[in-house]
Amino acid sequence: MRKLLAVLALAALAAGCRRNPSEQLSRLSEEYVYTTLSFSPSGATSAGLHQYNKVDLDDRLDDLSSASLDRQRHFYEDFLDRLRRLPTRQLSAEDRADATILEDQAKLALLDLNEIHSALHSPTTYVETLGNAFFAPFVLEYAPQPDRIRHIIARLQKVPLFLDQASTNLISSPSIWTGVAIEENQGNIDLVDKTIRAAVPADMRDAYARAATPALDAMRKFQDYLKSSLALRSDYSWRLGQDLYMRKFRYTLESGVEADGTLQQATQQLQAVRAKMLEIAQPLYRQMFPGKKEQPGLSPDDRENQIVGAVLDKIAGRHSTRESYMDDARKDLDEARAFVQEKHLLTLPAQSNLQVIPTPEFMRGIYSVGGFDPAPPLQPQLGAFYWVTPIPADWPPARVESKLREYNFYKLKLLTIHEAMPGHYVQMQISNSVEPKPRRLLRSLFGNGPYIEGWAQYAEQMMLDNGFLDHSPEMALTFAKEQLRVIANAILDVRLQMLDMTDQDALDLMMKQTFQEKEEAEEKLQRAKLSSCQLPTYFVGWSGWLHVRDEYKQAKGGAYNLSTFNDAALHEGAVPLPQLISVLR
Repeated sequence: MRKLLAVLALAALAAGCRRNPSEQLSRLSEEYVYTTLSFSPSGATSAGLHQYNKVDLDDRLDDLSSASLDRQRHFYEDFLDRLRRLPTRQLSAEDRADATILEDQAKLALLDLNEIHSALHSPTTYVETLGNAFFAPFVLEYAPQPDRIRHIIARLQKVPLFLDQASTNLISSPSIWTGVAIEENQGNIDLVDKTIRAAVPADMRDAYARAATPALDAMRKFQDYLKSSLALRSDYSWRLGQDLYMRKFRYTLESGVEADGTLQQATQQLQAVRAKMLEIAQPLYRQMFPGKKEQPGLSPDDRENQIVGAVLDKIAGRHSTRESYMDDARKDLDEARAFVQEKHLLTLPAQSNLQVIPTPEFMRGIYSVGGFDPAPPLQPQLGAFYWVTPIPADWPPARVESKLREYNFYKLKLLTIHEAMPGHYVQMQISNSVEPKPRRLLRSLFGNGPYIEGWAQYAEQMMLDNGFLDHSPEMALTFAKEQLRVIANAILDVRLQMLDMTDQDALDLMMKQTFQEKEEAEEKLQRAKLSSCQLPTYFVGWSGWLHVRDEYKQAKGGAYNLSTFNDAALHEGAVPLPQLISVLR
């Protein structure tokens, strides 16, 4: 028997060696996608993977026990070893882009498992995983509703064990992480006890109640644990520090530019954009405040703040109400779609499966304004969601006004362009046509962040460059403020994570240098403490997309066409931007 196994192993090895490098990479890519999805059944459901190795993933919750984390660690180590054996010089530009994604994603996973240890310090990891495990089968119509409710019931039965793992694993957590986890966990409780319960068919209510009761008890017990136990162990820092941050930055952004270089570039651009804003604001200032003279003796910065700030303050007064906010976003979506079609900026996907819905409560810690949740890459025919975070009913009037002024008439349109049309929604729908399938899945599930966020920022600029809102100077100034925010995002993340930037310095940067409202600045500071290496993707990606377009335009000369470029670049999927240049040539 041993001889037979040895012969089979040698035969398999020989067969693998006979495959060309591109075929080997395709098999590795497919293995990576399906294996890593199987590590997270909640994520697998969202991605459209419902069964793997004859295991029904929709019935399961993630296993975050130490034994499971060890298995994951061994997989990534072995995978990197096998990936490094590929003769990369024999690969095409397309294949090299895929190999870069695979290598950096595996390194990123190992960095977390071996050194950052999110499982030991991040309660939001557990809370958001659990929320997604219920929310995905609730909203994604991958099966008839009774079957999806049965999946939720099966997962509810596993909640006590899952949260016991969480309580066992978590040894300390920054106060900000614990506080957000408490808020989001309450959102999970409401999701299970109210939202989903109300939708359960009559003949399944008893079964749902039997599973929900112990699950809710466990979730409330975990809430008490967060408040009374983990909250007392807050000595872990949310700051990664220079060494960890620079490595995570490298693997996450894949831009060829290091964190310190990005900080330098962003700092230089800050003043240039402020100067451009003053140029746009001065004629508006004279129109809005006729007869009002500038205050003499101001420094250049103070003069910019006075004039630009006054104009932005006036512009901000045109905004939605708390009640109309969601409907206004829907109207903005229709307006943006019509403009893209009129100007032929790109070829829109034939399918229209986008829904505008409130941001799930268990995700509002990160998505305090809005976001985009794409259709599952393995089932792209299902729904995609533009999340708009509603303004809570219990907010005092001053806080509501601050939020609405930040997301005013013009900024809400930019948000909708960014998240939906022709931003992330269009981008993700088009990426579903990438072939072959292993490449499509890899680039959809593990795509490059600067490519993704950079496209959405580039899309905003493209819309305005082509006359959206008739070249309105108010919109131009609001967009320039958006540029400042993107720059501030990069500065914040680098300085907070590796240079010990204080909260006050962060708030001063946002409110005094980049004209952000107090509510927005405080929410962004919280977001920066909850995540790392995501906020710079906007700045790095935007710059990267403009660079790729310039290179493409130069190569095409007189044959250059904007729509053709957009279509070609989007049909590649989310590759690292340095590789996108090579692929398009």
